[in-house]
Amino acid sequence: MNFDGQSIIVTGGGSGIGRATVLKFAELGGRVAVADVSLDAAREVSSLAGGGSIPLQVDVSDAAQVRAMVDETVAAFGGIDVLCNNAGFGFLGTVADIGEADWDRLMAVNVKGVYLCSKYSLPALARSGEGRIVNTSSYTAAVGIPNRAAYVASKGAVSALTRAMALDHVGQGIRVNAVAPGTVNSPYFNKIVGESADPQAVLEELNGRSPMHRMGEPEEIAAAIVWLASKESSFATGSVLTVDGGTSSW
Repeated sequence: MNFDGQSIIVTGGGSGIGRATVLKFAELGGRVAVADVSLDAAREVSSLAGGGSIPLQVDVSDAAQVRAMVDETVAAFGGIDVLCNNAGFGFLGTVADIGEADWDRLMAVNVKGVYLCSKYSLPALARSGEGRIVNTSSYTAAVGIPNRAAYVASKGAVSALTRAMALDHVGQGIRVNAVAPGTVNSPYFNKIVGESADPQAVLEELNGRSPMHRMGEPEEIAAAIVWLASKESSFATGSVLTVDGGTSSW
């Protein structure tokens, strides 16, 4: 796989899966716009990625900020070849528990963010002649898990939107796919473990979700994202690639 000369946006690029994805693209020659709600995090990862990257601060739920992200990337790199819609978050709660404002905020980032980033990147992706979008969904979109109602609903929407966009834009030479990770050793889950009353028990529960008896590593998910963004996956569009250590097979 080679991304020499290609222009790439990774949202949520400041940590976790996004950070690993940025570094993998950079390793393979890509020029990466590291987009994150935290400018400090984006700058740190951009410095690690090297001179071919730029840090951008963006709230993906805000249309004006998303348009600015796209415009700055095109100005810096001359176009966009790959968009990775990775920004997202989750929290505990059933439908009965979740406050309306919390629900709306999660949907704004996890779902509206994919819509906005795709919408404003599509003209540049079409001009590239072989544009690619890779969305970050979740294995929970297919199987569900308890006490994560908003997150599961949002990722179900991401998987469905991936399939719809693949059909809508195939005629423009744009491929749209998604990766569906399992539980990943990331800052999000590290925070859950660290704030729990019994960190060891929570860690064992997270590791026990998969038949491999461990969490995935961000680099393992990044490898799947990069493959879907590469020419090696040229016949894949509308696919949701599950990388969950076998969790959804149980």
